[in-house]
Amino acid sequence: MNCPARSILLIGYGNPARADDGLGPALAEWFERLSLPRLTVDADYQLTVEDAAEAARHDVVLFADASLNGPEPFWIKRLEPATAGVGFSSHGVQPEAVLALARDLFQAEPEGYLVGIRGYDFSMFRSVLTPKAQENLAAAAAYLESALTNSTPLVTAACADWLADNSL
Repeated sequence: MNCPARSILLIGYGNPARADDGLGPALAEWFERLSLPRLTVDADYQLTVEDAAEAARHDVVLFADASLNGPEPFWIKRLEPATAGVGFSSHGVQPEAVLALARDLFQAEPEGYLVGIRGYDFSMFRSVLTPKAQENLAAAAAYLESALTNSTPLVTAACADWLADNSL
């Protein structure tokens, strides 16, 4: 495996006009400002089937979204492509389905992770994150920045030796 060539896609999704539902796009904006090498950043209201084409061009995909009931301040879950028929609608696609489409349509198998950032207020027409959600966003961003620039299991155990001596 050629670890130095590994590329990472961060897709932050959610609706910034619904208060804390905008945590995914806020994380994407955070990382857009950092301009880390080999990190592609995207943000949208929801995942779409078109995201599979972009996911297929990367080794790792981080799907970032607000979490209404998850633990504070954030959580990360390893994802596997959907195994039973990929379902979607005009209202979005699940991260596992994006990975399955990348596999089935483009013969690509990026590692997938869901990053859930705890939110509290999902009111309509309130485009400001709550103070506690902002704290959770900062915690998630700090952890992910460390994971992307240092040796952490999030990136992959297969590249641990390379990451010990290099940064992404």
